[in-house]
Amino acid sequence: MNNVPLPKDCKIEIRSWQYRDLETIEALATESDSATSDSCSLSFGRQLQNVRHWYGLLKFISLFPNRYQHYFWVYVAEQGQHAIGMIQVSPFNSARSTWRVDRVLTNSQRTTAQLDTSDTGSQLLRHCFETIVEARNWLLEVNVNEKTTLALYRQNGFQPLAQLTYWAIAPELLEQLAQNEPNLPNLLPASNADAKLLYQLDTVSMPPLLRQVFDRHINDFKDSFFNRILNALGTWLGRTESASGYVFEPQRKAAIGYFKLDLCPDGTRCHQAQLTVHPAYTWLYPELLSQMAQIARKVPPQALQLASADYQPEREEYLEKLGAQRIEHTLLMSRSVWHKIRETRPLDALQLSEMLQGLQPRAPIPTRIAVWKSMLHSPQSPPGRDSEGNGRRTARDNNGSIKEDLPKKPPEPQS
Repeated sequence: MNNVPLPKDCKIEIRSWQYRDLETIEALATESDSATSDSCSLSFGRQLQNVRHWYGLLKFISLFPNRYQHYFWVYVAEQGQHAIGMIQVSPFNSARSTWRVDRVLTNSQRTTAQLDTSDTGSQLLRHCFETIVEARNWLLEVNVNEKTTLALYRQNGFQPLAQLTYWAIAPELLEQLAQNEPNLPNLLPASNADAKLLYQLDTVSMPPLLRQVFDRHINDFKDSFFNRILNALGTWLGRTESASGYVFEPQRKAAIGYFKLDLCPDGTRCHQAQLTVHPAYTWLYPELLSQMAQIARKVPPQALQLASADYQPEREEYLEKLGAQRIEHTLLMSRSVWHKIRETRPLDALQLSEMLQGLQPRAPIPTRIAVWKSMLHSPQSPPGRDSEGNGRRTARDNNGSIKEDLPKKPPEPQS
């Protein structure tokens, strides 16, 4: 990349990526501080190669909803007709209420003296927040050793959710696990008909805050017809091979364990495993790992990678006891975004009397005091008093008839 100094008055323009930007994006991934030798950088390099080879197909399948519609959703920051940064995002759930920031790459040598790399990254993040209005929550995962990237995310409102640890199980340990016969009598293959059971298992296996941010639904655990065709095509080409299953509890009629294994038949990368276990059935960890080790026997031996969170102490304890190796520590962060709705009428034009006009009653509501005053000013004498207000007493005789005892007249004055 030719590092030509830029004028100070150049503004940053953010746009969608084009095919001619792939070379610049590869240079950013190489020169950026975020480009390390971890698994994320290696997977990003393979993703760029796939984009080059299948550019026309990816552009076509991005026109309708499918699994790979947002396979490479990238925005590029351009200053003076030179790309100085990029951001890659993707939807996290099927409802697209939560989106994920995959990576932010900036070129510090291209920025001017007035703008540093954090300003460029902040503008890219804000552009995504404002452009993708359907996203209510944003999620990302960053390595704990990347201090600059971590500071950028904290500056833009991201807060930590959980700490993740990635483990690698050596092929020798997998061979030992495969020799143990797993005790899983109710192990069933996972399909779209079991999406409700898998959704309930995923819900109960995580804290409430993560459940709210992830916002997963039953459709997140289903595969569409187009996705099944792509998976079958990848298996036929010999690039990928996957297997999945879940453990069913007949008494509770619920799934208590689930695994998904992505194998690499050509041996170019490690096997990837996804494991979900009910918190009350942690004894399933050795059984499910033995089951995955037996499945991995069908392909050339490779290490098996899986993740654990800080809210899963039983899994981390078992992996340490097993002898698995910690390869990476990451921090899961999130933030929420609320989009303002523009008012058709300015707030200054709204008067208080107009706002409260609908709350005023049409007729006065009678109260106890008003009723009491009406009784006092009534022309009829209340019962128990005569017209002059003098009290009179009533009684009943032996026959049951009412006698009225009128008040006696005062004696006439004697002459």
